[in-house]
Amino acid sequence: MEVYLDNSATTRPFPEIIDLMDRVQREMYGNPSSLHEKGVAAEQLLGKARRSLASFFRDREKEIIFTSGGTEANNLAVIGTALRHCRRGKHLITSAVEHPSVLNCFRFLAGEGFRASYIPVDKNGTLDLDELERAVDEDTILVSIMHVNNEMGAIQPLQEIGPVIKKRNPAALLHVDAVQSLAKLPLPVDLWQADLVSCSAHKIHGPRGTGCLWFREGTLLQPLLYGGNQEIGLRPGTENTPAIAGFGLAISLMDEKLSKMENGLMELKLVFLEHLQDSGIHFAVNGPSPVEGAPHILNLSFPGLKAEVLLHGLEERGIYVSSGSACHSRRPEPSHVLAALGLEGEKLDSALRFSLSVENTLAEVKEAAAATAAAVRELAAFLKI
Repeated sequence: MEVYLDNSATTRPFPEIIDLMDRVQREMYGNPSSLHEKGVAAEQLLGKARRSLASFFRDREKEIIFTSGGTEANNLAVIGTALRHCRRGKHLITSAVEHPSVLNCFRFLAGEGFRASYIPVDKNGTLDLDELERAVDEDTILVSIMHVNNEMGAIQPLQEIGPVIKKRNPAALLHVDAVQSLAKLPLPVDLWQADLVSCSAHKIHGPRGTGCLWFREGTLLQPLLYGGNQEIGLRPGTENTPAIAGFGLAISLMDEKLSKMENGLMELKLVFLEHLQDSGIHFAVNGPSPVEGAPHILNLSFPGLKAEVLLHGLEERGIYVSSGSACHSRRPEPSHVLAALGLEGEKLDSALRFSLSVENTLAEVKEAAAATAAAVRELAAFLKI
């Protein structure tokens, strides 16, 4: 049995998505900016996808622009805000556990004269609200915080974070990276007092190469690209109509498939964990407790073993997992996220991420748990530990 548990890196597109994209490329290949029938048909597909996404964002489709993915959306939100509002202030705030597409924007901007603050998290991955409150000042123009951490599944308390920011500086903008939470958790942007939210299609069984940025009406950004007036001039260039149509369909299918799951994501995660515990192998949960973290992400350490070796041992058994963020998995240095939790030594070196999707079943997670236990025992025996 093949069990794919690396869904936080990417998901397998739903067959319906592939069929739709094929049909769009064959039959509705017009430029959405063209006035003829083919162009109008393509434009209507964009509108339909925008309306599907708007159901998560106050039903305001004009507040959504399409990008090439979560990374571009994060870049536009962070750098676009900094460049547009630099005359008002030059202070930016984020957390120590953000995705590289945010952290590297901050590093770039720090080199351009901006002041960057990185708020620590506790051992569960939760942002230190007192530190955040102390950090926000009259020079702060942007705070960028992810909703769900991609490596260990911590859910940030944005309903508390937003009011803290706005109380200290009402003009400061809040950007939320919701790439790991779209269609899996609610996105109450008004409760969060968020101004910008980034999302991606390929984390919800949609196509790679497309995403979106939601921005509250009236929020001003500096475009990073220059060209035509597509996406109200903030993201010029002919839209990727097939992928955007697939993104819109993925939203609808995720809602449908989640409601029809015989066993929900959280139940699957807890069953997997229970079977690992019953196997008698030694491991530790990193980040939040399983019931407090995101329903689809579980990060575990297997002290004494090397993550990469165990990963390949699982691969030989048909189980696909990750040793961390896909953006860092080929680098030798340890995860900055797990290091920020205080992990070190064997716990840091042996961490694996197991991430679920709506396509996983109860039988699969039981099989994955059994295979994990077997791989751990085999490797431990080989190493005589």
